[in-house]
Amino acid sequence: MEQQRLLILVSLAFVLFLIWDAWQKDYGPHPQSVTATASSTQAVAPAGGSKDAGADIPTADTTAKTAVAEVPAEHNPTQGNGLQTATRVHVNTDVLQAEIDTVGGDLRVVNLPKYPISEQTPDKPFQLMSDTLPHLFIEQSGFAEKAAHQGILTKAPNHTTAYQASKTDYELGAGQDSVDVTLNWKSPEGVEFAKVYHFQRGSYLIHISYVVKNTGNAPWQGNIYHQLRRTDTVKSKHAMGVSTYTGGVIYSEEHKYEKIKFDEMKDKDLSRTIKGGWAAMIEHYFVGALVPDKNASFDYYSRDLKNLGQYILGMKASDATDVAPGAERQESIGLYVGPKTQRVLEGIAPGLELTVDYGFLTFLAKPLFWLLKLMHSLTSNWGWSIILLTIIVKGAFYKLSETSYKSMAHMKRVAPRLSALKERYAGDKQRMQQAQMELFKKEKINPLGGCLPILVQIPVFIALYWSLLESVELRQAPWIFWLTDLSSKDPYYVLPVLMGITMLIQQKLNPTPPDPIQAKVMMALPIVFTFFFASFPSGLVLYWVVSNTLSIAQQWYITRVVLERNKPEKE
Repeated sequence: MEQQRLLILVSLAFVLFLIWDAWQKDYGPHPQSVTATASSTQAVAPAGGSKDAGADIPTADTTAKTAVAEVPAEHNPTQGNGLQTATRVHVNTDVLQAEIDTVGGDLRVVNLPKYPISEQTPDKPFQLMSDTLPHLFIEQSGFAEKAAHQGILTKAPNHTTAYQASKTDYELGAGQDSVDVTLNWKSPEGVEFAKVYHFQRGSYLIHISYVVKNTGNAPWQGNIYHQLRRTDTVKSKHAMGVSTYTGGVIYSEEHKYEKIKFDEMKDKDLSRTIKGGWAAMIEHYFVGALVPDKNASFDYYSRDLKNLGQYILGMKASDATDVAPGAERQESIGLYVGPKTQRVLEGIAPGLELTVDYGFLTFLAKPLFWLLKLMHSLTSNWGWSIILLTIIVKGAFYKLSETSYKSMAHMKRVAPRLSALKERYAGDKQRMQQAQMELFKKEKINPLGGCLPILVQIPVFIALYWSLLESVELRQAPWIFWLTDLSSKDPYYVLPVLMGITMLIQQKLNPTPPDPIQAKVMMALPIVFTFFFASFPSGLVLYWVVSNTLSIAQQWYITRVVLERNKPEKE
């Protein structure tokens, strides 16, 4: 039957789509929006010996090359990462455990105690940022110097500068709402720089400020920059090889959400002037994002530090900071380092919630997740919320399902006559198809009526797949008994087996294809999908099990009650 053949094709197409989507994320073509930028600046290489060291410091303009101060010899390099290190400043809040290095005042380590690595190790926090290989991810900042001219001072700290710290341990104590970490450096000309990290209770948003106080006799000028630096080593593979995106992202009002993949950074440097916006490095569930003032203009850039295997995505102020003698100036930026919680990200910057990457079906996935959160507000359990969401979705598609099941029931009723036509016109395929169409017309049957509703629902299934896969709220979220993490596979494969059983029951309720080969393929689909779904997030498999169970109940009701009730009227 045509609808059975189409059902097979639809099922296989769904599987192939997920494989294709995974391939696109890893190997797909890159957008051509990234343009080449000026050549990298020359700088003194840090210990580590990379010829690319110095490409990590932006220039203030395209005509002058930056002179970078040598890092004092007593600073010891960490092994193989091209970074210098000196004194570590430790900061503990209720949601962050951070380490700041006095070299550059870099944010080198961020642990998230509210998000343990696994359920088995609840006291071991997930580490989002680290300066150790292979998973290096840090934040750096400073001032890009210009060549001195017309008596204007330009000497300034960058991320290789040695700061002074008044203390090395900070703790957000009981009754405290915030804690500030201040690092100091003074230029030979008498310009004082204070780099201040402002941490707040319950917040993953860190405010980084530079306070420039000119105690010299000449004006000072410099362009501030901030950048995220990381390796391409975090790979999040999921069901059937589908991977979530790890890499750079920028946002602007003109182009909205744009991925800047590591491969693109290899091909060419990003050069884009953006007012406001933001830049981020994202991975599964977590993000590090630089969020400047919405009215500030920055030149966004990327770098490929080839010999180090590291990538930089950053922004440099388009306009210089000017500080007259005796004056003081402050420059600030927000740095979010934490989970991709949509309601929080929405309040920080426009479009930042898009780092929860639902792909091209975002327009479906976002309302589905909103509805799921609404159910969670009622149940306080994500498993029961998924079940309620399934009931709502099935209710929304009830009329389509009714059409589908009625069509299948009519096809099952005329199945013997179709088999007879196949035997009668075994040697004349064209005549057999013509006879089948005449039968469908006489019985007022749409042979595609059973599959079109399924086609309509497939985008919803895919959108829900990504909403469950990408939402950090479901990370390590328990349901009942053995299901303690709805974002990972069922450890005992109970749900995949139940899903296979429900698919098999649905097969029994549908008409058997007259073609023996099609019949065998249809009977094999429950087994095939059981193996496919064995590695899917258990929350998604729960959705399918409940959806299939409701479909069985709907199909039984429609074919055994509704159609039987209307049978005398039709006859």
